[in-house]
Amino acid sequence: MDSSRAETWETSLIETDEISAGDRYQLLTSLVVPRPIGWLSSFASDGSANLAPFSYFAALADTPMLVGASIGRRRGGPKDTLRNIRETKAFCVNVVTEGQLEAMNATAGDYPPEVDEFEVAGLPRARAARVFAPYVGNCPAVLECRLYREVELGPSNSLVIGEVVAVRIDPSLRRVPGSCHVATESLRPVGRLFSVHYSLLGPIKALARPRVG
Repeated sequence: MDSSRAETWETSLIETDEISAGDRYQLLTSLVVPRPIGWLSSFASDGSANLAPFSYFAALADTPMLVGASIGRRRGGPKDTLRNIRETKAFCVNVVTEGQLEAMNATAGDYPPEVDEFEVAGLPRARAARVFAPYVGNCPAVLECRLYREVELGPSNSLVIGEVVAVRIDPSLRRVPGSCHVATESLRPVGRLFSVHYSLLGPIKALARPRVG
């Protein structure tokens, strides 16, 4: 990303229905940043494993504990992750950390269904305790999810909402005393920017919420 080659905008208002899908994607993914990465692992009904990252991912609710990932189509059909979740009603979310960034990127390729991305990236694979899904064995934080709902988002995406039924926490992660907060400095999460760019954990600033009344 070379800022010296940056161009100025020709307009201050862009009507999104007047630009291409590619331009909309570029605007959205470069403005809504950094985004958490949903590194989703799943089994097909025959037990074959799949692991892929999705940057349209977010926490949605705490009761029930819900997370959501928007999954696009591939060559007119569902991606392996979406097909697996539809079949098994389960998946895991592996929290991407700085130490696993390279491995996560290796799983982002457009591999055919028979390819095991765990093997491609040289990652250990383990079985979830509460759902029929694999997870990255050396990932420090994993959410075990069962399918809560699928919502169609137009012709090209489906929002998969998962209910988190169990959370795996590695002993290396520290907890904020008196709470269930995982200390961010110990987690070292990675955020997605646009194209091939990612953000790493920088300085953290704490601001108390204003008291009203």
